[in-house]
Amino acid sequence: MAVPTALITLLVGVVLTLSGLWVGHNVKLLPIDASSNAPVYDALFEVLFSIGTILFLGIVGLLVYSLVRFRRRPGETGDGQAIEGNLPLEIVWTAIPAVVVLFVGLYSYDIYEQMGGMASFHDHSAMTAMAEQVAYLPDSEPSDAGDQPRIWGGIGQSGADNPVLPVDVTAMQFAFIFHYPGVDITSGELHIPLGQSVQLRMEAKDVIHAFWVPQFRLKQDVIPGQPTLLTFTPTRAGTYPVVCAELCGPYHGGMRTNVVVHEPEAYEAWLKANQPATVAAAAGLPTG
Repeated sequence: MAVPTALITLLVGVVLTLSGLWVGHNVKLLPIDASSNAPVYDALFEVLFSIGTILFLGIVGLLVYSLVRFRRRPGETGDGQAIEGNLPLEIVWTAIPAVVVLFVGLYSYDIYEQMGGMASFHDHSAMTAMAEQVAYLPDSEPSDAGDQPRIWGGIGQSGADNPVLPVDVTAMQFAFIFHYPGVDITSGELHIPLGQSVQLRMEAKDVIHAFWVPQFRLKQDVIPGQPTLLTFTPTRAGTYPVVCAELCGPYHGGMRTNVVVHEPEAYEAWLKANQPATVAAAAGLPTG
């Protein structure tokens, strides 16, 4: 007794789905997660990886099956059977991608909103607060609504009841410069304490750059004349690469530095060692 085609199709679909879910959950392609935003992004990546695996196995499996099942047999010299039109099949292979694309779009939007990316668009008070925080930038352009500078981005969220450490970031060909306004420290590396929310207030001096830390799962464009905000909370101590992810010139590939996440005590020690008075005293210069 022949097995119904519908049952075979159902079983194949179940196997593909379970295989895709297993691969998406167990095969890790991303670097370690080191910020509070990372798990949210990783959940989206796992879903996309599962969907991609299901589609890959299904399409490749169908191609291999077709190559074997419908290959030209010895002695066959004519053309294959002409088949025209199959409305149910066309509906299925149109509806499934449409549902997948719609789901991915809605889910991606939800993840982006959870990461704080949409806060500046539908929260006027948050937008005003961000504008006040970057109003010091000399190149800020006034918006149509008043004399506040325009804000780009603002992705990322600080932890609840967690004080935010502001850091001014200047991007230029071909380096990132970090300035800590509260203690008047300027550094070529970003040093931050573990567990404390950090807000990068960024500006570009020449062309568009992009601040990207793969372990934080965050990337934000830095645009000339337009302030950019990026907020995150580090969750794992260590040293992680900062990469410019926007083609910014002939030495773009060398525009790299590090973000160093310290334990709180080590961060305080770094602050004390790099305060201007401390550095001047170590060099034998007058501090008064």
